Amino acid sequence: MAEVLKVPTMAEYMVEGKQPEVLFWVGCAGSFDDRAKKITKAFVKILSKANVEFAVLGTEESCTGDPAKRSGNEFLFQMQAVTNIEVLNAYEVKKIVTACPHCFNTIKNEYPGLGGNYEVVHHTQFLKDLLEEGRLRVEGGKFKGKRITFHDPCYLGRANNEYEAPRDLLRKLEVELIEMRKCKSQGLCCGAGGGQMFKEPEKGNKDVNVLRTEQALETNPELIAAGCPFCNTMMTDGVKSKEKEAEIEVKDVAEMIAEAEDL
Repeated sequence: MAEVLKVPTMAEYMVEGKQPEVLFWVGCAGSFDDRAKKITKAFVKILSKANVEFAVLGTEESCTGDPAKRSGNEFLFQMQAVTNIEVLNAYEVKKIVTACPHCFNTIKNEYPGLGGNYEVVHHTQFLKDLLEEGRLRVEGGKFKGKRITFHDPCYLGRANNEYEAPRDLLRKLEVELIEMRKCKSQGLCCGAGGGQMFKEPEKGNKDVNVLRTEQALETNPELIAAGCPFCNTMMTDGVKSKEKEAEIEVKDVAEMIAEAEDL
């Protein structure tokens, strides 16, 4: 029997005259991409386990406008952003959590200039807070002792200077964390940023995601951990290009926590 995940909407909360602790911004990838949907489900399971009162916008959520802005279409970006801001402000949203660093960066840093002021956190930051508050417990489980490297998403790391939250969570999973030679502030892009996720790469000597995957493979990992649905896709494609998919997995940190806790 298929499990049923209860995911309330902001509209449902409003009808009851209540406000959730946090709005979960799912993002386009987490809503529509089959692989990224698994990350969304894992995060929802963790929120439920930690008894977090959360809600989503559901059909009222639209693209943040990140791909449009990074591709140079400022007009389209502002149209998309203002539409979202009107919805968020109508619901009097105060705090937003998202599993997508692109959504995280855009809502946190671009929306204030258009009238959208919210506390915005990445899901790894939120999960770390839940751990520190004692609302969530994480133990190694199936990942204990596994050799793992973490790929820093550009919009979490270099753009917003958050490197430790995902690594702290991985340490809680008791993994053997091996850093790539290019990591943290020196990390290399997966190749999906700037709207590149949605088009074929320009001609060159090597695709960026293949180069980044080669750097990950240098660490001889059993698993490549990610904190972004775009990075997840690009690193997975890179592993496939090296014909290593049978031995090396690519997983979001939230998926790892959910699996370790058998959620």
